[in-house]
Amino acid sequence: MLIKIYPENPSEKLIQQAVDILKKGGLIIYPTDTVYGLGCDITNHRAIERICKIRGIKLEKANFSFVCSDLSHISDYVKPISNEVFRVLKRTLPGPFTFIFNANSSVPKLISSGKKTVGIRVPDNTIARQIVRVLGNPIISTSIHDDDAIVEYSTDPELIHERFQHVVDLVIDGGYGDNEPSTVVDCTSDDFNICRQGKGIWE
Repeated sequence: MLIKIYPENPSEKLIQQAVDILKKGGLIIYPTDTVYGLGCDITNHRAIERICKIRGIKLEKANFSFVCSDLSHISDYVKPISNEVFRVLKRTLPGPFTFIFNANSSVPKLISSGKKTVGIRVPDNTIARQIVRVLGNPIISTSIHDDDAIVEYSTDPELIHERFQHVVDLVIDGGYGDNEPSTVVDCTSDDFNICRQGKGIWE
């Protein structure tokens, strides 16, 4: 299924439709402030396994991001962070960054793996944040990759739908996506190390 949602004024009815699919264990492809994301409800283990199958990766090797609507959920999943780190998060989020933190004890239970770190995203995209807000908990997410080496990520929602319609439950057309991923910042040592330079400019 493909639905059009306008980022300037997201339809409450269509946002609820996406949330209902997530609550039933469905997978959605949705717009962010970088590339389109493939996501599911963080509390649904079977849906997480479906994402791994689509991406051809083992659960214990998967580098998922937890997509949040704001900073209020972060303490549910990461070990305590310093005031300085929190100030940086407030300054840069919402935005095209993925911050890597030391995971607290709730993360392995959620994704049934021994991962000791977690990536946190608060995208600067009203559709993504509104879905998470209405859902009431983060979406576990990964980027949509393209097999074509020239086009690293898919950007056209109609082409994404054509390709993924048989393996996901919903594709949200929120306009053309970006083809540049988020900037990944490692905060596991209470310092900031750029692991991948992407769209986010670190100042």
